[in-house]
Amino acid sequence: MPDSIMYQEDGFVVLEPDQPEQFLTAEELLEKLKAILLTRQDDLPRELQKISAVEAQARYLMVNFCDLDVGPDSYLQWYVIRLQK
Repeated sequence: MPDSIMYQEDGFVVLEPDQPEQFLTAEELLEKLKAILLTRQDDLPRELQKISAVEAQARYLMVNFCDLDVGPDSYLQWYVIRLQK
C-alpha cells in the first residue's frame, strides 16, 4: 500500500524561461494559471476547451498537467514539492 505522503503537496516549484525558480503555494499557482488562462481563452489546450469556468480550467490544469505552452519560446512548468520525507 502506498504511503499517504505520496498524495500530499506542500507547494510547487514553478519554472519559466529566463526567470529564477519560484516556490508557490497551491493557491498562488492557481491564481497564476487563472491569470494566464484569462488571456488565452481563444487558444486553450483541447482538454480545457470543454470546461467553461476559468477557475475550473486552472484547477484541472494544475492537477492533471505539469506544463503549459504560453507562446513562442515560452512555457510554464510546475512540480509538486513535499517538504517531509
